[in-house]
Amino acid sequence: MDSINKNKSVKRKWRKASFTDSGRARRLSALAFALAALVSCSVSYRFNGASIDYTKTKTIQIADFPIRSSYVWAPMASIFNNELKDIFANNTRLIQVKNNGDLKIEGEITQYSQRNKSVTAEGTSAQAELSMTVNVRFTNNANHSEDFERQFTATSSFETTTSFTSVQEELVTQMVEDITDQIFNATVANW
Repeated sequence: MDSINKNKSVKRKWRKASFTDSGRARRLSALAFALAALVSCSVSYRFNGASIDYTKTKTIQIADFPIRSSYVWAPMASIFNNELKDIFANNTRLIQVKNNGDLKIEGEITQYSQRNKSVTAEGTSAQAELSMTVNVRFTNNANHSEDFERQFTATSSFETTTSFTSVQEELVTQMVEDITDQIFNATVANW
């Protein structure tokens, strides 16, 4: 009789352990699912794809953007023009052409300026902001309802304790990347 009671007691413990382990497994599975859902629901603000109907749109014409700003930093135009062409080359299958593109992007760099952003207690500038604005004319020869002329602006700040000439190229590069992303999204992303 004692051995029968012992067996029942062992079976109960096994069932209890098994139930606890499966409960633990269920909780771990639910936690893993919740974490996966959280990770998969994160929002990305950088869009690298394009929604282009390649049966209708095969080519793009990107003109060089001249600088029409009163304040000029000469390398800015080539940095901008190269980045604008690169973003379309790297993220679409469009063929870049010199004339008669299905899509056409042209414009000019209209503003490049620096202003004080914050002041120290002594009344001197602590931080400055660099700003760049580009005017863009976009023509979609496959769908003229998407044509527009619009300005795109980006800014970058820097501490005035650093030399402006030492950070200018980095700041311009950041602003150019921001503006070319904006232009790409406005012209071919359609989201």
